[in-house]
Amino acid sequence: MPIMTFSRCIAAAVSCLCLLCQPLLADTFAERLAPCLACHGDKGYSEHPVVPSLGGQPAPYLLIQLYLFRENQRASLYKKDDQMIQVMSEMTKGFSDDDLRTFSDFLSRLPPPPTPQDTPDPARMQSGRALITEHRCNSCHNLDLAGRENVPRISNQREDFLVKTLREYRDNIRHGYDGVMASVLAPINDAQIADLAYYIARFR
Repeated sequence: MPIMTFSRCIAAAVSCLCLLCQPLLADTFAERLAPCLACHGDKGYSEHPVVPSLGGQPAPYLLIQLYLFRENQRASLYKKDDQMIQVMSEMTKGFSDDDLRTFSDFLSRLPPPPTPQDTPDPARMQSGRALITEHRCNSCHNLDLAGRENVPRISNQREDFLVKTLREYRDNIRHGYDGVMASVLAPINDAQIADLAYYIARFR
């Protein structure tokens, strides 16, 4: 991630940390939401490298993720120095259960990220489509890859974020709430992950 871009994300997130230490009623929801939208995008899609788009994500999935951050369960021995995890854990540590629901409900109503307008490489799209079918990604994430309940929307997610996340699941260094992703991705190599991410990011 470019240093300046990453720094802007960190600065935007840190700017509201002092607000989170105050009672919820002392601040408006918009003030508390501002650093979230500064990084993840106020139109549902992220413009920052490796920062995920949240538009169109199922509210139950977002709720679980926010809970994991609040409880510091996204950190691990392998990712203890991950600054983005540190920021998210710090941002959510003062959240009540009602806060978690309020934020997840709002973010889930942001519009889904748009399909990229570039002309996709047919060979890579075919490879990614075949991998989706072979490994039955669409049995959990739905045929339209829009997710459901506690399964995330992956359609048109940022390609760089998908590559990073898929590798972390495969290498068992991204802690989730079950081990399904690690087992599904175990036999997939880096080149296949790249094609999977390419296809999902450009899903039509």
